[in-house]
Amino acid sequence: MAVITSHTLNGNDGTHAAGIVVTLSRLGQVNQVIFATVMDQGGRLEQEIAPEQIDPKATYELVFETGTYWSEQNVTGAISQIVLRFLMPDQKGHYHMPVILSPHSYTVWGSC
Repeated sequence: MAVITSHTLNGNDGTHAAGIVVTLSRLGQVNQVIFATVMDQGGRLEQEIAPEQIDPKATYELVFETGTYWSEQNVTGAISQIVLRFLMPDQKGHYHMPVILSPHSYTVWGSC
């Protein structure tokens, strides 16, 4: 099994950015949704992916729906989505994609 993890932090006030909807899709002629879930109260995500759902040559897209989060924080004009595209060459790998978000910017990095 591969594992996708993330941690979202609110860069405005240093709190965990909880409740953000996150979707992972495999891109192709027809995009395939692998999972859709919500960041927990600690702003964390941990999702296992079966090896047969991973194509080492495919591009994957992890989308954080941040617009609703910012609306709930009473922030307007904020970035509505953060989209990360990456490869998963190891069907048993651990892919960590943390995000620090602010209303008008974000920082991401990945490790595997």
